[in-house]
Amino acid sequence: MIAANNLTGDGIQMKTLEELVCSSTLTSGSQQPSIHLAVLNIFLSLTAILGNFLILVALGKESSLHPPSKLLYRNLATTDLLVGLVTHPLSVTYRISSIYKQWNLCRYARSAGYLSSYALCGVSLLTMTTISVDRLLALLLGLRYKRIVTLKRTYIIVAAVWVSSGVAALCYILNKRIVFWFLYIIVPLCLVISIAAYTKIFHTLRYNKARVQQQSRQPNSLNILRYRKAVHSALSVQLALVVCYAPYIIAESVTARRKTLSSHIVVIRGTVVALLYFNSTLNPFLYCWKISEVRKAVKQTIRQSLCSS
Repeated sequence: MIAANNLTGDGIQMKTLEELVCSSTLTSGSQQPSIHLAVLNIFLSLTAILGNFLILVALGKESSLHPPSKLLYRNLATTDLLVGLVTHPLSVTYRISSIYKQWNLCRYARSAGYLSSYALCGVSLLTMTTISVDRLLALLLGLRYKRIVTLKRTYIIVAAVWVSSGVAALCYILNKRIVFWFLYIIVPLCLVISIAAYTKIFHTLRYNKARVQQQSRQPNSLNILRYRKAVHSALSVQLALVVCYAPYIIAESVTARRKTLSSHIVVIRGTVVALLYFNSTLNPFLYCWKISEVRKAVKQTIRQSLCSS
């Protein structure tokens, strides 16, 4: 937690961050930005719900994707859907309650929002890391991939991801320092694993490029081309996650080291949190852009909905 021992400049002496953002000490200077962020959260909530619902329906119809890979993408879309259904409304409640000085509701909504965001963001991060490893195994194992990477084993991994992320989120209540250790250790570790996996993938693909060109008329070359598309799709989602998460991690690290906090810092943190949540709205567009099968299924679902209505 953040403790402020001195009162300097525009910094306010507070015991905890919760007291800082859910009290009349600072809200008078951040009411207008809170209204703007609340409206932004409402918009992002609606787009995340609609977009990820369409993706889940499309993935249910899509049969060309390997079932374990499809399960990982469905898990990611489910996580983004829950961000729209749970985390965004809690964030709106927290901001509106701070404007109307409902401090108890503000603290409860903020704590619940942190619990859900830590859990769901943890699931997203671990799922993306699992997808990168899955793509590497598909390249290295070859014909053994479908025998080793089974749907049952993938379900076990997904369950472990949810349990570990839930435990990490509960640590926010027990000991908030553990959450910061999660940011400093688990997040970099996941990024290192993903970077290593994609580096190995592209190095292997480049090494085999000449051989693939020689086999361009053989059926296996189509599998390689399809694999390349799958890797680029997964990498684009991974890069979007990094871009959306990086400002929050930087802001959280800087804020944790400050002795004093101000309304400007609260607004900045609210902005980077909104960018973090924006990832849940961005992902469905990336799926439609990068995965042609999903794009076709989404278009078909929209046409059927319009025709039935």
